Amino acid sequence: MTQPTQKGRPLENNQVVTGRRSPFRSLGGIALLVLASAVGGYLYGLHLIYDELASAQKTIQDLRPESQRLKNSILVQTGQITDLERELAGARAALQAIMPSENTYIIGPNQSVIVAAGKLIVGVVGRPSNDSVKVNINGNVQTMTTGDVVRVAVDPSTSCEVGVQFFDMFKITVRASCATLKQNQ
Repeated sequence: MTQPTQKGRPLENNQVVTGRRSPFRSLGGIALLVLASAVGGYLYGLHLIYDELASAQKTIQDLRPESQRLKNSILVQTGQITDLERELAGARAALQAIMPSENTYIIGPNQSVIVAAGKLIVGVVGRPSNDSVKVNINGNVQTMTTGDVVRVAVDPSTSCEVGVQFFDMFKITVRASCATLKQNQ
């Protein structure tokens, strides 16, 4: 029996004679390798995503008590802010009653005040009625209503105005101011 040879040389005992390889067989192996890599990568990606999801859920669970504590803190602080705003509004109202805006004065019944940098004395005579109030301006008693303005010449170079802004049974609010007149030379 003749021994098979490979291109003119005799084969050794453990060598196998192979024929020509098919190109489809190599491509099939490559395709199988690519498919196995894709499936492996997909499974690995799923594993990573699952780990991230589990970590995020744990973080959420850990942060829930902190979130609830902060919400309660916000509610308490909102209540405190509301109380402080109420107190501030009351303090502003009290301050306004004590120190009204410039040239505005609150006068009670049978009370008088010195106004306009000491140039006028304005007082209320008796209690205001429903439709008018008696106002004493430098010794002249005038019956006035809301919006009335009286002009008073204190001296030849100074003219003053006294106007009733508001009144009720317990007080009147007047605005009094003086201006220096220009003298013609």
